[in-house]
Amino acid sequence: MFEKKKYIVSIFYLISCFFFLTLIPFDQFRNYQPIYLIGLLVLIWVNDSFAYLTGKNFGKHKLYSKISPKKTIEGFIGGFIAAIIGGILISYFSKSLSLLHWIAIASIVSIFGTIGDLIQSKFKRQAGVKDSGKIMPGHGGIFDRLDSILYASPFVFLYLQIITYVS
Repeated sequence: MFEKKKYIVSIFYLISCFFFLTLIPFDQFRNYQPIYLIGLLVLIWVNDSFAYLTGKNFGKHKLYSKISPKKTIEGFIGGFIAAIIGGILISYFSKSLSLLHWIAIASIVSIFGTIGDLIQSKFKRQAGVKDSGKIMPGHGGIFDRLDSILYASPFVFLYLQIITYVS
């Protein structure tokens, strides 16, 4: 019974996250705004890349070693700062949202993307596997490439909904 419950929770997690991801590029009038989705992807990639580079080169303090022994606080901070800079650049090239909103989205992406990565690492530890698949050798599988965006997408969607109704 417990095994079935784990699979149901995992499937619900994946489906609900993809659902929110597909809703992000639509504004309150249901106009398609691809910059929202492109910006989200860019911020996730910037955050993940710079968290990795900063953590690898300067990381000394573990973020949560029981779940993900290679993640460091310095890596998180490096990814966070790079994501903020990415949000500023997106704001400069896109007038869809204000600078403040892109910085807020970059913060959401960095914080919740990291949490999503930790959750995915916890799933792998519970399953007793190193990688979540074999399609992308050396990258931990496709789920490893999507964990940050899947977990951050509902929070970005919620933020976009809040700013829509507040303004």
